[in-house]
Formats: sequence, C-alpha cells, structure tokens
Amino acid sequence: MTSFVEAARREKLGELMRRGVAPFAYRFERTGTAREAGASYREGDETVHRLAGRLIAMRPHGKTTFAHLADQSGKIQLYFKLDELGADAYGVLELLDLGDHVGVEGSLMTTRTGEITLRVRQLTLLAKALRPLPLGKEDASGVKHGELSDPELRYRQRYADLAVHPEVRELFQLRTRVVRHIRAFLDAKGYLEVETPVLQPLYGGATARPFVTRYEALDATVYLRIADELYLKRCLVGGLEKVYEIGHDFRNEGLSRLHNPEFTMAEWYEAYADYNDMAALTEEMIASLVQELFGTAVLERHGAALSFARPCARADYYELVREHAGVDLAHAGEPELRAVLKRRHNPDADTLSGAKLIDEVFKTCVEPTLVQPTFVFDYPVPLSPLAKPKRGDPTKVERWELFVQHRELANSFSELNDPDEQRRRFTQQAGFRAAGDDEAHQLDEDFLRALEYGMPPAGGVGLGIDRLMMILADQANIRDVILFPMLRPA
Repeated sequence: MTSFVEAARREKLGELMRRGVAPFAYRFERTGTAREAGASYREGDETVHRLAGRLIAMRPHGKTTFAHLADQSGKIQLYFKLDELGADAYGVLELLDLGDHVGVEGSLMTTRTGEITLRVRQLTLLAKALRPLPLGKEDASGVKHGELSDPELRYRQRYADLAVHPEVRELFQLRTRVVRHIRAFLDAKGYLEVETPVLQPLYGGATARPFVTRYEALDATVYLRIADELYLKRCLVGGLEKVYEIGHDFRNEGLSRLHNPEFTMAEWYEAYADYNDMAALTEEMIASLVQELFGTAVLERHGAALSFARPCARADYYELVREHAGVDLAHAGEPELRAVLKRRHNPDADTLSGAKLIDEVFKTCVEPTLVQPTFVFDYPVPLSPLAKPKRGDPTKVERWELFVQHRELANSFSELNDPDEQRRRFTQQAGFRAAGDDEAHQLDEDFLRALEYGMPPAGGVGLGIDRLMMILADQANIRDVILFPMLRPA
C-alpha cells in the first residue's frame, strides 16, 4: 500500500514530467567530490565546480533556498537564488524531496557563519526518490526520531542503512582496504592469486555440512565449496609453489553473531614451508595491516587493549586444556571430558563423542580466556585430518589456530602430503560419516591421485575476513561487517 508521503512524491514526479523535467537522468559529469571542492576553496576563487549527490536538507526562504548535498566523501552546503537560477529552474526546487539525487554547478563562497557553500547556477535532477529515506529528525535534546535504528531492518535494507549512516559506509570502505592490503602483502611475497571452483563434485578442506545443488546439464549433484584448500593444494602439485585465493565459502550451518553461512576466506599455501613459517608470515601480515590502517599496534576493542605487535603470544593446545579444563587430553577418556562439559552446564555434553567432544571442551573452557592475539599450537590428530603429524609426537598434528578476543581468526597446518596416510585419515572420516557425522570429510579419490603425483612439503593458512573485520571495526555481530548477510525469512 502506498503511503501518503509516497503518494505526494509521485504527484511531484508527475508534475516534473509535465514540466518537461526528466526525473531519471543518464549521466552527470562531476569535477570532483564535495570534500574535494570544500578543501580547494580559496577566497576570490571563481572556479566552477560540478557536484552530484543526495539532498539531505532543504531550507527555503522565499527567493532563496539553502540545502545540503551529500556524496560518498561527505556533505556541502548549497545556495539557490531565484534571480540567478531563473524562475523555471528555481520552481523545480519545490518539487524536490530529501533523498533526491541532483547535479549542481556553480562557484564556492562562504556564508556569514563561515560555511563553505556552492552558489548554484545550474541544477539538474538526476534521480527522483519515490520513497523517503529514514533520515530521522533530531530534537532539542539531541535524540533522533524516525531514524533507521532497528538492527534487523538495517540488515534487510542495507541500501537504506548505507544511505543514511556515513559510519556504515566507512566500515565497508575499511573492509575494502583490509582485503586490498592482504592481497598486496601476498603479492609482494611472491604469491600467485588463483581462482578455484565454487561448485565442486566433492566438498572438502574443512569439517562442515555443505549446501547441495543440482547441475542439470550434467545430471549431477554438486556442492558449494566449504573451503578452498584441496584445490589450492592441487596447484602445489602442479608446480605453482605459492598460491592464494580470496573468495566466498559456504557452510550449511546455523546463524549466530559469529556465523554466516556465506563468508569470505583468504587462503594461501606455500611449498617447502611449514606451520611455523606460516605463523611468522601471518603475524607479519596482520601487524602490518593494523599499523597501516590505524597508525598503531594497539587497538582498544570491546574494553580490551589488543596488541598486534610482533611476536604474538604462542600457547600449547594440551597445556591450555589442562590449565582451564583440568584434564589431560593425553590420558582422559570420553566420560571425563563429558564431566567437564556438564560442570560447565553445556547442553551437548551427552550427545558429543570423539573429535567433536574434544573440540567442545576447548571451545567451552579455553576459548573464553583467549583475548590477546594468540597462536594455539599442536592439536589432537582426530581434529585435523589434513595436517601432518607433529615431529616427535604422532598423537598430535602440526596445526595452529589464531585467536583474538575469544574467537578463531585463522587456521594453519603443516600440510599432509603422504597420500597413504591421507587415505587412512579419509577412511577414518568415512567411518565417522557412517556413524552419523554429516560434517566429516568425504573420501576424495582425485585429491589422493594428485598427492600420489607428489606434493611438496607445504604450509597453508585460512584467514576469516569477516571475523578479522569484526575485530578491526569493533563490531560484536558478524552481520555488521557483511554487506548483505543471510537472514531468516521475514
């Protein structure tokens, strides 16, 4: 149903068309942004500027009108005068609304209050807004009313959220700079950016439930990838010694403040390196990223001063579990691990077993204690079917995860390159699947064939861009750092 306000805007649309004013232009050539124009102002300068953006404020005063125009860079005041525009062009102002896109041409001046202002000599309507933006109005006490503030609505209408909240636009501009830095860092280290399949005949590289779809032309079931790992390792087999990919992965899991089923990962693999090399590379990357973006190594986030100065802390998985859960994983059985979870009132204590039980003990007892950037090293074998055994202790694997503020940001292995051992691990995973674990790995014969051709020793890392952004942008919900997050049906 069309509201009264929307009906009024459509009436103005009709009147504009009757007056011969095109309500939806094809293009407008700008000379710069609002910020650039304001920064260039010098007294007496008659330079003509052509600016474009949304009208976010209008204050008519008979034969003159003040307004504010906003673009991606910021806003600038506009000044319209009947004598200078002419009656026809000035008459168009009464048919404009907040949110309309306009193009303006004129020179700069300052008002009595010193505000830099564009004295408009030509006005062009670029796009008529037929629905009012939820800009909100501020009362005398500084409280805004009618503003787009409900988080759920902001996620569903991100276009409106971006339009009315400059800080949200800045957040996603920051995200672009983060990805750009990661790409430039890896390029400078000699890595080659590659693209691997999103639709895969078999999924792998992580323990997760996939999204399943149908490829009609091939009469085949295919899966949206859950990780890039197995195809990037195929590149190593083929002689591409340093490769990376930044792209979307998909995991058919629940929604939470830390989980979105479609998310962005950066994964990189390097031949002849191991997980120690990957830890050094990763902390160098993140330290340089934080320093470049914020000019400091210490960020105040959620009440904590997080130091990204090198080297980051390193801790042992087994020692952390022993310290915070009170059990020795080298000797503890499942009953003892379940008892730990029950003491912490974990509702899944009686339903988990094997690797998932060990993982839940770590998540419940250890992760809440990890605030500062910390590499946790050397995981139990059942948790890591794609990692090499730890040198000197075959009950563990050479794997680390990087934690910051209670959440995992990155995961790394000394990559398993023994095809026979990999087959044994896959076969074990197949047993888990047969027992009902639909997140266990599938047996991937083509990947095993690739390993049989010989994959060099290698280290690899997967870094979650969304969770990294949560830290850098100081956001508590993953939906706040994803432009268009998955939501439950309205």
